[in-house]
Amino acid sequence: MQMRQATSHDYEDILNLWEQSVLATHDFLKLEDLQAIKKEIPAYFPHLDVQLWYLDTAFIGFSAYHNHHLEMLFLDPREIGKGYGKQIIQQLIQNFDIQSVDVNKDNEQAKIFYLKNGFSIVSESPTDGQGRLYPILHLQR
Repeated sequence: MQMRQATSHDYEDILNLWEQSVLATHDFLKLEDLQAIKKEIPAYFPHLDVQLWYLDTAFIGFSAYHNHHLEMLFLDPREIGKGYGKQIIQQLIQNFDIQSVDVNKDNEQAKIFYLKNGFSIVSESPTDGQGRLYPILHLQR
């Protein structure tokens, strides 16, 4: 698996993959909230270190972090469950010293994934960062 730093030219591909992944994994998310979040995400990219992940030449996912906190990790839904997420999180921990991540409480798959990869729940917030009624779990290694 290869990684490269994202540029602003990649934002459209990143958003398309994000939307496909969220539609496949975030069944608790209301459609209007998904659309609002999709509009908000590009404003975060310039403030994050964003990596694109490839299997050969196929774009299979992206990650974004800031100050050792993983802000985003999304895979093409066709690639979920094949071990690529584990490979990516291990590389992020090793290469960028990722120490924490936040997860939607209702995203059981993601919660289990991070717990299996050395993170522990340390606290919970009743809303997401924009005040939406989606509880967030705060995890640390």
